[in-house]
Amino acid sequence: APDIPVIDQAYSKLSNSITVEWRAVPGATNYMLTAQDGDSFVETIVKNSPGTVMGLKPATLYRITVRSINSGGKSQPSPFRKVKTVLAAPILSVRSPSCDSIAVSWKAVRMASGFSVSLVRSDGLGRMLKQNTTNTSLIFTNLDPGTLYTIKAYAWNANGMPGDDFTYNQRTSPNAPVDVKVAFNSGALRAVVSWMPTEGALTYSVTVSSGLLKLRCNTSSASCMVPSLQCSSEYYVSVTAYNDAGSSEPTDAVSLKTIPCAPVNISIEEDEPGHLLVSWSSVTLGHYYVVFVKSDDGLEVHCNTSHTQCHFQSDCGFTYFISVFAYNKAGQSPLGDVLNYTTAPCCPSDLRAVFVSSDTVRVTWAPVRGADLYETRAAGGSGVVLCRDTATACTLSALRCSTPYNITVYSFSEARGSSTSCAPQYVATAPCSPEIKNISKEGLSVVSVHWQPNNEGATYIVTARGEAGLWHCTSTRNSCTLMDLPCGSAFSVSAIARSPAGQSLPSYSIPLETAPCCPNDLILTQVTQSVTNISWSVGRGAQTYVTTLESPKGQAKCHTLHTYCLLGCITCGTNYTVSLRAISEMGLTSSCTYQGYSSSACCPSGVKLYRLSNNGIRVFWRASDETINYNADLHGSKGNFSCTPSSGLSHCDITKIPCGDVYTVVVAPVTNKGPKLTFCPKKIYSVTCSGSSVGMVIYRGKSNAKHI
Repeated sequence: APDIPVIDQAYSKLSNSITVEWRAVPGATNYMLTAQDGDSFVETIVKNSPGTVMGLKPATLYRITVRSINSGGKSQPSPFRKVKTVLAAPILSVRSPSCDSIAVSWKAVRMASGFSVSLVRSDGLGRMLKQNTTNTSLIFTNLDPGTLYTIKAYAWNANGMPGDDFTYNQRTSPNAPVDVKVAFNSGALRAVVSWMPTEGALTYSVTVSSGLLKLRCNTSSASCMVPSLQCSSEYYVSVTAYNDAGSSEPTDAVSLKTIPCAPVNISIEEDEPGHLLVSWSSVTLGHYYVVFVKSDDGLEVHCNTSHTQCHFQSDCGFTYFISVFAYNKAGQSPLGDVLNYTTAPCCPSDLRAVFVSSDTVRVTWAPVRGADLYETRAAGGSGVVLCRDTATACTLSALRCSTPYNITVYSFSEARGSSTSCAPQYVATAPCSPEIKNISKEGLSVVSVHWQPNNEGATYIVTARGEAGLWHCTSTRNSCTLMDLPCGSAFSVSAIARSPAGQSLPSYSIPLETAPCCPNDLILTQVTQSVTNISWSVGRGAQTYVTTLESPKGQAKCHTLHTYCLLGCITCGTNYTVSLRAISEMGLTSSCTYQGYSSSACCPSGVKLYRLSNNGIRVFWRASDETINYNADLHGSKGNFSCTPSSGLSHCDITKIPCGDVYTVVVAPVTNKGPKLTFCPKKIYSVTCSGSSVGMVIYRGKSNAKHI
């Protein structure tokens, strides 16, 4: 084993170790250092001198020995040396209670008599501050805010020997930021808070408070954005600087008033036509208000007020879009509810009412703005007639005749309803159709027409219409007379009523037939002694005729469809009254009288011829009346001969009549005018020649002849 080493010196510079120095031992490869404290010891193997025993207790007295070691073993311990470890370093607790101070505290150190604490800026600027104390805390003041300081502290024992030192770097808390500014973004309802950076501050905290509400924003820069602010709120903004030492005092609060909230409870009233009243609830922090009213044609007006209502002019039939904004120094409120208000549609203009019949009126008007539907109302009489349509025209039918109506056209919209102040137009319907009650004949060409008057202030016009033309009569009462109606005509009689309001429909037509016309010409021709032919011209309107010849001796009558008639049983030489009745198809009769008629005188009887000397012939007859003149006619092949006796005689002579011929002899009464009568009996006589100048007259009746 190697030799025992000899300790030169042993000392403690750290509270947990003792350093030992010795002279080297030849042949030793290692050395064992032993520090013994009572029953406990600590051993450390080192290569050479000096060597340090670690893991010791501070302020403790140890017996230090050294043993040399080689491959042969360990030497005996060296003579010991007593060495006491130095005091332990105080464990500092450091803080910066303010921006210009650092407070240092520590726990008591065993065996320590006092403490020494020094402080210096870590950047080496400035002077060192040092304090000795027997206490376990102290405060350094008047320091630079936000500055990093290095703090060293150690304890010493009763001999004044210092122990381990403890070094700690501590920064003072920052100073409060200055020049705090708040920029409010009214559109986004957020604020940007900025300030001047403060020395030593690592982070900043912005506090925005309003009542119980607090918003925070943390940043390492010199500005911070605070979002989600509320409208109509007043906030107090402060900034606190932070570093690892703590925080600064918060800055003095800066007041931030946000924009007002959008007005609510907006109401729109049309207090009277053409005037809109917009009102709303008051808004906190709202200094004044602006109301924008934009019509659907693009025109916009606005109103500035510090009150909570505004008046606007409005037009009918427009839709207005209304928004209300509140303002203060921070700006304009957000857009709130945009209300629309549609005014009632305008009343239709250019109203025209035209009657298309007595009970139907067509109403037209110009289209109006804002109208979806139109209602035409005719009020009159005891009821109302309605018509609804989307068109700008309406036909009101089934109106009561002769009735005044107030016609009003209202326009409707789905949004607002109807216009209520439209002016009516007065119209009156045409008179009611009169009802003809009866038609009475006052004469051949005069007819009275009676009707039921059912209109006030109306004039009635009666018209008789037929092929013969038109006849009229007019009255304001209940009847009128048609004059000078032509005979034999058929008419349709109707009546209308006329007033300033118009003309009624015609009444139902009543047929009217006038009595047939009397024939203008009537001719009587005596066919035989007892038969007379009567002929006449056509009587207009007549279907049949009744002719009558009447005398004290009797009557002859004929009823025929024709315009002629043969009447028998006529007494010769008699005066007759002539009458004719024209009868229409409906049985109307016209009695016609004509000039009297006298039948011809009676034909004579007992006609005979006697031969006279000198070739003459005497014609004899028996007259029916001595006052009648007669005429005798002889017709033969050798000539025609006639004679007329003097008044009152019943014979006449014809001289120089040729013999040897057959003569037809007719003796007939002489008429005052007209042709000779041809219906008296004819007798045939043959006149023969006898000798030179004597002949015979022979009567030839039918197959016989008389010779004279």
